[in-house]
Amino acid sequence: MKLRLFFAFLLAATATAADFDLLITNARIADGSGKRLVSGSIAVKGRKIVAVGEIEGTADQTIDAGGKVAAPGFIDVHTHSEDICQNPVAENFLRMGVTTIITGNCGNSRTDVAKFFQEIGEAKVTLNVATLIGHNSVRKEGMGGIFIRAPDEAQLEKMKALVDQAMQDGAVGLSTGLIYVPGSFAKTEEIIALAKVAAKHDGIYVSHMRSESVKIFDALDEFMRVLRESGCRGEVSHIKLSGPTAWGKAGELLAVLDKARAEGLKITHDQYAYTASSTGLRQLIPDSALEGTREDYLAKLADPKQKADILAKMAEIRERQGRKDYGYAVIAKFKADPALNGKSVAEAAKIVRGSDTLDEQIELVLDIEARGGASAIFHGMDEKDVQTFMQHPLTMIASDGGPRRPGEDVPHPRSYGDNARVLGRYVRELKLLSLEEAVRRMTSLPAQTFQLKDRGMIKAGAFADIVIFDPAKVNDPSTFDDPHHYAEGFTDVIVNGGAVIREGQLTEVRSGGPLRLK
Repeated sequence: MKLRLFFAFLLAATATAADFDLLITNARIADGSGKRLVSGSIAVKGRKIVAVGEIEGTADQTIDAGGKVAAPGFIDVHTHSEDICQNPVAENFLRMGVTTIITGNCGNSRTDVAKFFQEIGEAKVTLNVATLIGHNSVRKEGMGGIFIRAPDEAQLEKMKALVDQAMQDGAVGLSTGLIYVPGSFAKTEEIIALAKVAAKHDGIYVSHMRSESVKIFDALDEFMRVLRESGCRGEVSHIKLSGPTAWGKAGELLAVLDKARAEGLKITHDQYAYTASSTGLRQLIPDSALEGTREDYLAKLADPKQKADILAKMAEIRERQGRKDYGYAVIAKFKADPALNGKSVAEAAKIVRGSDTLDEQIELVLDIEARGGASAIFHGMDEKDVQTFMQHPLTMIASDGGPRRPGEDVPHPRSYGDNARVLGRYVRELKLLSLEEAVRRMTSLPAQTFQLKDRGMIKAGAFADIVIFDPAKVNDPSTFDDPHHYAEGFTDVIVNGGAVIREGQLTEVRSGGPLRLK
């Protein structure tokens, strides 16, 4: 009797068990390859997609896409998210369809990658998180400070060891920020030595090059030399032309890259869909003034001869870029005086110093750095160049942003709207790209470039990172003046099979985690 009851229970359990954990039906599928949309369903079991197309079977959870587009979760290859554990939900990324981020860009990263990944796992993040190992961070730790000189032999060996350990721990490559101190002090040979270590682990070399203005072609020569001599694949970070004197050269720049590719170099590039950049306001100050400690900087300002040299170099930078003043720079985050957030340097000078003359703007910039520094938005690119770069098939879409908390500071809108802006403005309105091609640039191309195994495609065997959106409603309400608005049009976001956003609502699911280079 007991045996019959057991088999009856087993039969009932077998009969009621669902075939899939999740079934997405009535979707128009953009599979990430760039091929045309096809109608069908997507079945998920555990963390992976198990079937695509016409699917029969039951599921514990069913999402009726209602004719909306289902695509692989977007992969943002250029973020600054070292603080992801302090904001593990990172809702601004999710709301524009991003399910995977790569941090550690522009030379700045956590140097202990194993510890960073452990913290990510403990923080219960919503996203998949990969990281690069940053040259600037490695240089500071390896040399024990910020120095204008080259490292000695022992220091270089320590730097190489830091890169090697980071790659062993799962970093996807090496990044540089060669306009930033102390990376700007490094000679090309130093970069090559470290890139060789990354290449040994099949990592990529990702560079914010030494110039994005009139000297960009020299910077590109250096970038390609690093690739040739190290054996690395290469990624040009946030490809752009900054300042009026550099505008109009996008086609020429892409031609140089295409020629290098034809000669055997493996190069891609990423881009955000805006004509303004964002970085530290200190970029307006010559690097030589920033060597050493804060006390060293204050001493230079107090020395009339050294200050005169700083002012002369600032004038050279303005002239080279075709700038008359600093009205194009807008303060985004200044901890010492948040009332200046959202004000241009000219506006802030008027408030703080009573005048917006160039001299007063300069004094304000120098004083802000002395008081701890600020981040800023720089309106410095031309829309025609942005569109030219976007049309190139090897340009990926990346925000250059980070996790945001609504209402905090006045950040660049790209952290809220970048992917949505591409789909809304450049695909739907301007028809610069097809929807399928835009999705490819956000999914399979990044996955292939950074070797994120089984990511970036809707296919059986791939991880179930999936976004569902209405292409007619995708929009980016975030603006420079009023940035704290989530992207619109994304109804469902799935990360590793878990629905982190369902029917437009954030859930309690936290199915992200660290991604290591395989």
